[in-house]
Amino acid sequence: MRRAAVLGTCLGLLSVGLLWTWTAAASAQEQQESTDSSSTLSNQPEPVAPSKKASDRPTVRLRIQVKGDNDKPVVNASVYVRYDIPAGLMRKDKLAELDLKTNGDGSARAPAVPQGKILIQVIAPGWHSYGKWYDVSGKDEDSIDIKLEPPHHWY
Repeated sequence: MRRAAVLGTCLGLLSVGLLWTWTAAASAQEQQESTDSSSTLSNQPEPVAPSKKASDRPTVRLRIQVKGDNDKPVVNASVYVRYDIPAGLMRKDKLAELDLKTNGDGSARAPAVPQGKILIQVIAPGWHSYGKWYDVSGKDEDSIDIKLEPPHHWY
């Protein structure tokens, strides 16, 4: 009996919400039609609201150099570059990720990344994993040198 009452209440709230959404959409459409007819009479441009997209932020190109403990380049290491993408007013920020590999000289080049805080993680077989937050700003290109440590020996 109690489940039926809760289910009935939920269905009632859902139907009221759908009805309210439908009426709000209809009134918004009527307002849009009335503004469209009045805007054709006046030749004033409409103001454009500024947007906060990730593409609006300044970017930086990264060159990540990965070396071992004896300053030799680490070849074929996986490099992960993570940075925030602002999502908007009612959404959470997202964490974008770039997956890169180091080439023969131990370097990996990342395309344009938004300036600000970025996380760089490096994983290579035979080396201790690496991860650190960096603050990149003010430059068009930036070079980051990473030195990996040998793994710990467990007996």
